[in-house]
Order: sequence, then structure tokens, then C-alpha cells
Amino acid sequence: MAAFERSVLRIDRPEVQQGMTPQHRVRPLMPAAMRGDFAATDPFLALMEDWFPRGVFGKHPHRGIETVTYVLEGRLDHYDNQGHSGVIGPGDVQWMTAGSGLIHNEIPAEGVVVHSLQLWVNLPAADKMTAPRYQDLAGDAVPVRREPGAEIRVFSGESGGVISPTKNFAPVTMVEFRLEPGAWVRQDLPADYNAVVVVLEGAGALGAKGAPVAAGDVAWLTRGDSAAPSETAIQAGDKPLRALLYAGRPLREPVVARGPFVMNTEAEIDQAYADYRAGRFGPI
Repeated sequence: MAAFERSVLRIDRPEVQQGMTPQHRVRPLMPAAMRGDFAATDPFLALMEDWFPRGVFGKHPHRGIETVTYVLEGRLDHYDNQGHSGVIGPGDVQWMTAGSGLIHNEIPAEGVVVHSLQLWVNLPAADKMTAPRYQDLAGDAVPVRREPGAEIRVFSGESGGVISPTKNFAPVTMVEFRLEPGAWVRQDLPADYNAVVVVLEGAGALGAKGAPVAAGDVAWLTRGDSAAPSETAIQAGDKPLRALLYAGRPLREPVVARGPFVMNTEAEIDQAYADYRAGRFGPI
């Protein structure tokens, strides 16, 4: 049976906005989720593109989610209140499972403006209170699929038989396409995954009908109702194309989000704040 051919459902082009300080710029790439329409982006809760220097973000808690931080430019030093620390450099991804709760911060190197993408992935109800963990995905060490004129880095999930060892609670595929002019590839996905393509550089065509896309576009793909195979075509135009695909299976569970905590009920959110204030997340 032929795989379901995905098309482009819609293309968003969010604008860059003033952030938390005059030096901070931000581009919310999932406006539906920002409005609380989490069903439209399930299992994803937010995707933010940031340009920020040191001093914009302070230490802050999370519970019930995973944060996936991809550094495009610059360098982030990070630490948490449970003894984990390290560096995220250009091309690296940090996959942080907040689970039952931790307090952390990400600090740009002195004098550096960091350009990053951060995705929030919802945790299934059964895993909301899992122990926190980190998966540090060095860009030069992730599995790579190579096709004529194409390099596909597989941060999570699978691409053309190349499988990432990254562990998921909610199944997520995260791959980066780097295509030379005119090159094209097909990306396989279960048909029921929500899928979005963020075009970072260049221009090209996407989906069964070859919808034109360019740098800055956020393209959502059509999807099916089952886990049957699907494919998405992506092709570069007359310049190199660089794009990120995020795709995941919807959890179809209630979502209650308040600040840095995402749970399934209001009572669980109240408990998260109570636990944080009582020091149950560890030292602040």
C-alpha cells in the first residue's frame, strides 16, 4: 500500500517581537498553542525562537514537560538545582525532561547573543512525575542520513532508516534537512503525527503539491487518522535549503498550563505551585 502523501495545510510567518528586555527578541512559532489551542499542536506546547544576551532569563522551575533547546548561534551555559551543568554550542540540542520538577537556567556566554529554538513537549499523564533527566545531543555526533545533495541530521525518531537513540515519552521525530540547490528528499512519518517544518535558510518546495516555502516560514502538514506510513517531500530551490521538522503523535489528553507547569488538572497545577513554594523541587 502506498504511503499517505502529506501536503501543506497552512503556512504561518510569525513576526519577531520585543522580548523580556530591550535586548531580547522573540518569535512565537506556535501561535495556536500560545492562545491555549493545544489540540492543534498536540503533543507540542510551544515553540519559541529567541535572540538573547546574558541577563534575560533567570533561574526558573518546570514540571510536566520536556524542553528541547537547539542552539543555532552562540553558546549557552546551563545548570540546575540538582547538580547538572554543561554547555550547548551551535548545532547542539539539549533534551531536558523536567518531569516531577527541577529549577534550571540557561546563560549565554559573556558578550554573546544566542539564537535558539526551544520546543516544549507535553509529557503523557502517566509520565508527568517521572524523574528529571537530560539527553545532550551534540550536533556532530547525532546520526546522519545522506542522500545525493542532502544531509539529514536525526536528533530524534527516524529518517530513511537512520534511527536516533534519543529516548521519548511522547513519540517525537526531530530532523534537520540541509539540501544543496535542486536537491530533494522524502521524509517518512506515521500518518497520525502532527508535523511542522520551520524553514531556517533558503527557499524551496514542500509537500505533495510542492508548496513554495522560504526562510521564516512555519509550515504545518496535513495528517491522517492512523499510524500507517506517510511521506513528505522537501526540495531546495536555486539556493541551499535548511529546515527543521518537528513531528509527534498527539496525546489527546487534557492540558492545563499555568506558567512553567503543564499538567492535566487544575488541582495538579495547584499542587505543583505548592510543592515549588515548599521547596520540594530542591534548593532554589
